[in-house]
Amino acid sequence: MEEVVEEHKELDKEGIKAVVLDLRWNPGGLLTSAIGISDLFLDKGKLIVETRGRNKEVEMQANSTSRQFLSGVPMVILINKGSASGSEIVAGALRDNYRAVLVGTTSFGKGSVQSVLPLSREENAPGIRLTTARYYTASQRVIQDNGIEPDVKIEMS
Repeated sequence: MEEVVEEHKELDKEGIKAVVLDLRWNPGGLLTSAIGISDLFLDKGKLIVETRGRNKEVEMQANSTSRQFLSGVPMVILINKGSASGSEIVAGALRDNYRAVLVGTTSFGKGSVQSVLPLSREENAPGIRLTTARYYTASQRVIQDNGIEPDVKIEMS
């Protein structure tokens, strides 16, 4: 994350005209990283992502907390069927908050929160993974099984 911040500072000094964020074939990563990257590009107080499930303990909302880098600089995000999980959160957050235009094909659709429950108290015991919540974009779109639809559909090599 620090690398992204440093690169943005350099680009801002150079008077960058536009940003292309390539999330094609990006399988995601940690939720905290997706929130952090989204936060860099959004003004304070914007909804990045929320989770909803049957159990209220797994529900949360993540809002942007900082002042966006490269404010006013046009931004395009490239996505495809290999863009999943955390990259879908970033793409959805920036599109739904009118910060970026999405170009490509519909993303994978991995937008679920999973919890691992051990089957015994033994160390390294086998467990079961349960889906306990789903991710929703700022415009209340469900990512799971739907993916993120691009604004401009185009197949890219």
